[in-house]
Amino acid sequence: MKLGVLRSAGHNEEAEVTNPVIITWHNDKSRMVGNFRALNTYTTPDWFPIPRVHETLTQFSKAIFITSMHALKGFQQNVLTPHARKLLRIIFHCGIYEYLRMTFGIKNAPSHYQRMMNTIFPHELSEGWLIIYIDDIIICSETWKLHLE
Repeated sequence: MKLGVLRSAGHNEEAEVTNPVIITWHNDKSRMVGNFRALNTYTTPDWFPIPRVHETLTQFSKAIFITSMHALKGFQQNVLTPHARKLLRIIFHCGIYEYLRMTFGIKNAPSHYQRMMNTIFPHELSEGWLIIYIDDIIICSETWKLHLE
């Protein structure tokens, strides 16, 4: 809630759809995750191509210099529509909350994010020195001078 990703749905709002919450543990830290499996069964797939590993490795073949970056909280940069917020409500022991930004576990989140990134960087992707795999960004070049450009 501090990051503006979730908000309380409020006790006066109708909750037509709620999704259960799962607590996951990783490296002795807990994380609350919405379980959107039921919602995903009713979601029409968004067929946008995610790069294939073999094609990505082929792009690396001539590279001497490689820089890899991860878009931290990349999915959460996408603001949800009011309709999507209502579908992504989660129920927790202390109330009902709704996501304000895209979250993990939604069927079309990876394809939506890949489309967004491809739309932002079309020129760089067509030149072949930039590889985007969802929220991982890789710059590869044959010379240090090109790499710095």
